[in-house]
Amino acid sequence: MSTTLVKPAEVERKWYLLDATGKSLGHVAAEAAVLLRGKQKVDYTPNVDCGDFVVVINCDKAVLTGKKAEQKFHITHSKYIGGLKKVQYSKLMAENSDLAMTYAIKGMIPSNTIGAKALTRLHCYQGAEHAHAAQKPEKIEF
Repeated sequence: MSTTLVKPAEVERKWYLLDATGKSLGHVAAEAAVLLRGKQKVDYTPNVDCGDFVVVINCDKAVLTGKKAEQKFHITHSKYIGGLKKVQYSKLMAENSDLAMTYAIKGMIPSNTIGAKALTRLHCYQGAEHAHAAQKPEKIEF
C-alpha cells in the first residue's frame, strides 16, 4: 500500500460560503482555516497548497463569548518608537468586523509561503452580500 501524494497541478479547488450569524468568532475562524488549508480533503498533502476558496459573510453578526469584547485587544507595532497601537475588540468588531475575522483566521494558518497563499483565497464581508455569486459557493453548515 503506497501513500498518494497530490501534485500542485492536480489540486481541484472549490468555493465554500460560511455564514457567521450568531456563531462565535473563533468557531467560524477555525472552520475557515481548515477549509483554506484543505485538511478536510482525503488527498491532503502537507507540503502542497491544496486548500479551497472561502467566503465568510455576516462578520458583523459574529459574537465574542465571555469578556473578550472588553478584555481582548488587537495589538500592532510599527517598529518605531511609540508605534504601539492597541484596539479593543469591541471597537474592532463594531467598525471592521471583517478585519477582525481575517485576523482570527490568519492566526490559525501557518506562517509560511503555503499559509500566505492560502490567505489570498479568503474573502470576508460584513454584510450578507458578496461579489462571488458567479462561482456558486457551496454553503457549509457547522
